Amino acid sequence: MGNEHDFEILKGLCEKYRNWGKWGPDDQIGTLNYITPEKVVQAAKLVQKGKVFSLSIPFDGNGPQNGGIRRFNPMGFMLRDGRDTLSGSVMGSPQNYGGADDVVMLPTHAATHWDALAHAYWDGKMYNGYSAGLCSSFGAEKCGIDVYKDKMVSRGVLLDIARLKGVDWLDIGYAITNDDLDAACKKEGIEVTSGDIVCVRTGHIAYCRAKGSWGTYAGGDAPGLSIYSAEWLHKHEVAGIASDTWGVEVRPNEIKWINQPWHKVVLPNMGIAMGEMFDLDELAKDCAEDGRWEFQLVAPVIPFTGGAGSPVNPIALK
Repeated sequence: MGNEHDFEILKGLCEKYRNWGKWGPDDQIGTLNYITPEKVVQAAKLVQKGKVFSLSIPFDGNGPQNGGIRRFNPMGFMLRDGRDTLSGSVMGSPQNYGGADDVVMLPTHAATHWDALAHAYWDGKMYNGYSAGLCSSFGAEKCGIDVYKDKMVSRGVLLDIARLKGVDWLDIGYAITNDDLDAACKKEGIEVTSGDIVCVRTGHIAYCRAKGSWGTYAGGDAPGLSIYSAEWLHKHEVAGIASDTWGVEVRPNEIKWINQPWHKVVLPNMGIAMGEMFDLDELAKDCAEDGRWEFQLVAPVIPFTGGAGSPVNPIALK
């Protein structure tokens, strides 16, 4: 009975906030349609101090992944290196005059990344009603990450919920409500407008740093957005949502019928751009110091054809 009740709640949210057809039957970018040329110009005007913040965690073997759902931490190795140069072992290169070349292996969701709309499905469908079957082992024919290749530039807004609550980090399992989001806007004196990319800080990365370990960061319990935050995102016409947690939504999940139920509402139904594992600590510190919680966000994807996600080094400019 409980599962049936959960399913009906989730189904209702999916249907209520579904954007299928809103931008036409062939649309594949969803809420990124809210980012207009005027929005991009507005974002550029926010750069006043020349300060640049990287919002990425390191891409290396010390990352948060633990092998769950086949995700491992990034690995890199050299095809040729400085020692090869010194030894003269690189064919065609004189000794001492070579170079370096390397290879990186990683799941696209291993560290800081954007999800593609082909990443999650609802009732056999991805965003805009495309069949989940259009995503095969060869990649996604629709809604792959490559359709985002020139879209991730807009006004960024940081909502620091941990600071709002007067703590270094939110408690594990804390569900961020619409009232929390409104309260953060009021405290920061900021208004979220159509086409914004909203970054929500929970302090969860700061918590892991304080512990000296990622622990269960990847896939474990965490603070995050309540499933009912879909209403807030929909009402404000948010183009993208990102956070400093593994999955943006609160864990344990509020609805138990399926893992990551909020994902099912906002990705295949709403069609929102979602960023995970954004390191927001240094940016939050600067915003608190100068009282400016808006910035230009430049965070382009790597256009892997048909990819379900892309690593990214998001840049906030103030």
